[in-house]
Amino acid sequence: MSLKSIIYSIPLVFFTSILSSQTVLNDPEINKMVTEVKAENLEITIKKLVSFGTRHTLSDTKSKTRGIGAAQAWVKSEFDKYALESNGRLTSKIDYFTVKADGKRIPVDSQLGNVMATLKGTDPQDDRILIISGHLDSRVSDVMNITADAPGANDDGSGVAAMMELAKIMSKRSFPCTIIFVAVTGEEQGLYGARHLAEIAKAENWNILAMLNNDMIGNSLSNGTRLSDNTKVRVFSETIPYLETEEEAKMRKAINSDNDSPSRQLARYIKTATEQYVPQLEVELVYRNDRFLRGGDHTPFSQNGFTAVRICEMNENYDHQHQDLRTENGVKYGDLPEFMDFDYLRKTTAANLASLANLAWSPKAPKNVGIEVKELTNFSKLVWEAPKEKAPFGYQILIRSTSEAQWQKTIFVKDTQVQIPYSKDNYFFAVQAVDELGHCSLAVFPKPIR
Repeated sequence: MSLKSIIYSIPLVFFTSILSSQTVLNDPEINKMVTEVKAENLEITIKKLVSFGTRHTLSDTKSKTRGIGAAQAWVKSEFDKYALESNGRLTSKIDYFTVKADGKRIPVDSQLGNVMATLKGTDPQDDRILIISGHLDSRVSDVMNITADAPGANDDGSGVAAMMELAKIMSKRSFPCTIIFVAVTGEEQGLYGARHLAEIAKAENWNILAMLNNDMIGNSLSNGTRLSDNTKVRVFSETIPYLETEEEAKMRKAINSDNDSPSRQLARYIKTATEQYVPQLEVELVYRNDRFLRGGDHTPFSQNGFTAVRICEMNENYDHQHQDLRTENGVKYGDLPEFMDFDYLRKTTAANLASLANLAWSPKAPKNVGIEVKELTNFSKLVWEAPKEKAPFGYQILIRSTSEAQWQKTIFVKDTQVQIPYSKDNYFFAVQAVDELGHCSLAVFPKPIR
């Protein structure tokens, strides 16, 4: 995010002491990282994942060439290669855990494993954690078929490949906070790997700033409707937080913040960062936690109180999703690399990179953001506190009409308060902290103060 589009049709007479007309261009380092994302590298990674035959959660764990065990070992070995250029900051492991038989998709007690690479933050005072994931396991038509070839090129080789590409590129840089890159397993059997990680994070009180789940981000052509579009990607975000308290629900209803959950703010952040740094890719904000009656690996994080979203291709192709490999009536079924759009995958991977890097370099968010309601007025006064550890370069006031999905106007200020000629009756507001290069914190929605 940048300080572009700072002032739109605002009478400057009101702001002579608080506004700056400074504009910050794109961070050249993020631009450089975006150019390092290569479609050919992503294709190579996906073809390697497909070469393991099946990556079903309950498939072979002993073979070195076939099954989930071989795939896990290879992903970790790639993480270890990236670690060599990280100055000792990137470490990897396979986090094994046992899942009890559930009478559904786990017929017997089973050992599963998430492959994780942790890029340690450079600031010992910064306990924020960012997580990006894809699921390593694959399936065919019968979710319990553990032996048939299940290439899983797009579902979810695409998400794993994107995550690995970011680990390779970002581990060469330093960030103040910690970033976890993870290939979870057990997604197709019931989100087991993600739930395991989310429950650890909750039990250990991790300060997770954002969790980005990438699941099917490499296909641009739908079946049936034959819609083809490699210029849009969907971001799903929950409306009402799963762990909303009674008091929080009361406040939400009072101030009409139904469309401003932390996950919704993260989705808007991804939209802004993507459209700033990635040419010819637009983010579609979908006001659902996930697709209709379906779920993904971000859901256990949301259920445990963390800010999480799902990134997913605009058009799904069900001929190549959860299908046995076969040809019927001239139609070839199966999740194979030949049906993927690798340039589209490059762009969706770059969207993740731009969003994650901006967040990782951003200052901490402002504290106790409030909007004064002492008196009726056509102005709105916002007040907040600077982050305790380090004051940011400044702050951005975000403004949008109540009927708009995305922020429309941005005002940059240096102080920790501002009065603007926009009525709180007609607009929603939020506040971000920003550094000198335009890296912004997540937006904080204000609460009324008297």
